Amino acid sequence: MARMSGKVAVITGGANGLGKASALRFTEEDAKGIVIADMLEDPGLETVSMIKDAGGKAIFVNLDAVNRVNNQEMVEAAVTEFGSIDVLVTAAGITHQDYLSGDREAEVKMAIKRAQEIENPAQQFVDGSLEEWQKVIDVNLTGTYFALQAAASTMIEQGKGGSIITLASIAAKHPDAGPTPYVVSKAGVWMLTKKAARELAPENIRVNAIGPGFIETHMTTIFEIAPPERVEETLKSVPMGRRGLPIEIANTALFLASDESSYMTGEILHPDGGYFTD
Repeated sequence: MARMSGKVAVITGGANGLGKASALRFTEEDAKGIVIADMLEDPGLETVSMIKDAGGKAIFVNLDAVNRVNNQEMVEAAVTEFGSIDVLVTAAGITHQDYLSGDREAEVKMAIKRAQEIENPAQQFVDGSLEEWQKVIDVNLTGTYFALQAAASTMIEQGKGGSIITLASIAAKHPDAGPTPYVVSKAGVWMLTKKAARELAPENIRVNAIGPGFIETHMTTIFEIAPPERVEETLKSVPMGRRGLPIEIANTALFLASDESSYMTGEILHPDGGYFTD
């Protein structure tokens, strides 16, 4: 039997990047239905079309991650369309206030900003704005919290458990892996994951995190514009010597979504090429 057979998955941030890769991978494993929840409608609908072309079933739901009601409506859409929610993947996230996945101009702008932050870390710390801090924390941490609440509430009502997978980052444990608001938000996601795992275990709802390393997505555009020596220096911290691929994160999500990880909760898995070897 395919690993996602009979399971309905809701994926926030499913229009691009790791969310999209997970959606397509779940489709390959015969997911009963997939909800692509994202603020980006055109790429979201494109992902839905790709799922349908591959023989799967999917719908798109417009999601403002920081809107609690939106998150509840997202879960309700899954139940209405496919009968249940069995898996939640929270892949919606930003690195900076103005980050917009798939917007090349915005990605380059953010990559340049990140390069400047790396060159003068003390200045980026003291100059950080409340608006930047609040937006990143809201989307990455509060948005994840709202999604977990909405999914867990319905999973409890269904009475058959479920699997919740949060997207943290190596930044959850390493302060140099991003700008200040980003690393703090991801550390928060990791603690939220552990707390939710403890609280929801009696309901047979498993909650685990994925902490990817440097992956070839829109978020790592800095690798494309940084000086070669800077890229080489960064990759020296990765024993495998390369960036990961979205499919490698999707395979990790598949393991956590499937019954193969049925006795695992409150854990963070790091597909990071050996960045963490503790």
